[in-house]
Amino acid sequence: MQKRVAICAVAQIKNDPNLWYARFQNMLLECFEGIMQQTKVSFDMEKGIRTVITCSDDVWDARTISNNGMTDVVGAHFRGEEKMAQESLNGLGYAIASILSGHDDVILYMGHMKESQTESRNMCTNLAFDPFYCRPLGMDFVNVNALQARAYMEKSGVTEKHLAKIVVRSRQKAKGNPFARENEAIKEEDVMKSPLLADPLRQLHYYPATDWAFGMLLCSEERVKEFTDKPVWITGYASCMDSYFLGDKDLTSNFSLKNATERALKKAGIKDVKKDIQLFELCDHAAYQLPMWAEGIGLAKEGNGGKWIDDGGMDEFNVNMSGGMLNGNPLLLGGAARAIECFYQLRGEAGKRQVKGAKRALAQSTYGAAGQHQAVVIFEV
Repeated sequence: MQKRVAICAVAQIKNDPNLWYARFQNMLLECFEGIMQQTKVSFDMEKGIRTVITCSDDVWDARTISNNGMTDVVGAHFRGEEKMAQESLNGLGYAIASILSGHDDVILYMGHMKESQTESRNMCTNLAFDPFYCRPLGMDFVNVNALQARAYMEKSGVTEKHLAKIVVRSRQKAKGNPFARENEAIKEEDVMKSPLLADPLRQLHYYPATDWAFGMLLCSEERVKEFTDKPVWITGYASCMDSYFLGDKDLTSNFSLKNATERALKKAGIKDVKKDIQLFELCDHAAYQLPMWAEGIGLAKEGNGGKWIDDGGMDEFNVNMSGGMLNGNPLLLGGAARAIECFYQLRGEAGKRQVKGAKRALAQSTYGAAGQHQAVVIFEV
């Protein structure tokens, strides 16, 4: 990228299993006020916020045009308001494109998701499949991810013991994150004895339903001093979509993640992902995905995910110091949670989980069955 885009401020509420007492507007308002207090940004039509991007999904919100209920809370009335009904890291990509293209120079980006109000996460994700063949078969993200998990575990030597280790570590790391969902501490044997969801995935191998909301203020390089003296720069972004139909792709190829990573690193001018990046936040909705995505971005050799875990790869490369998706972030907002952790870490504001000397970070997100769509963002200070 010739020009850079800055994240000036972030705000979030605590991840919670069931915010029954709060509408999503209340969740967003808390984040909105946090951004306003930190940056003193206004809604002046000359110098203030003229474009707002929101992230939500009609299916998960159980209402059509779900962003319609957000516009008043996020100040989007009589301004440009764009909706990202996709994984939230792509909303960040939309904001980057808006600024680099010259469309606008200050963007407010906010998102919400209340998974506690859905009757069934599996019914929601069943709608991601075609209506003639795959939906009637009952396909959803859990059982299709299970197909990928089995194939990947056989290819990369990942065992149930490895998956249990990943889950236990996730909860341990989350204890140092004040915004993380509060979960009970567990042992590896608890994970290995938890009920099967879809073989080989067990209940504790999969992220728990969670409610959450966030906000970010982004701006052009020319205007950053108006809002912060500690910007975090976005220097690379790319996304890639694999084939829609399951039978058209190799479940263990990591095709879309490799493609997105290669292009994001190239934009950021990074040649060696292991040496040049000090922190990695990966969207591990299910435990097997952490080593699989580590292979996809180049932290582990292809087919060596099990050995990478045995060799201490998760701690050596500072992967998911926030606790990751497994501890609990909403499915649609996992990428935003990863980006916000990178922001805190690079500003030296991550408290007990701080990675010393971190200058660059990588956030990855995925949506769709079996890692169909992947996005990667590079941050630096």
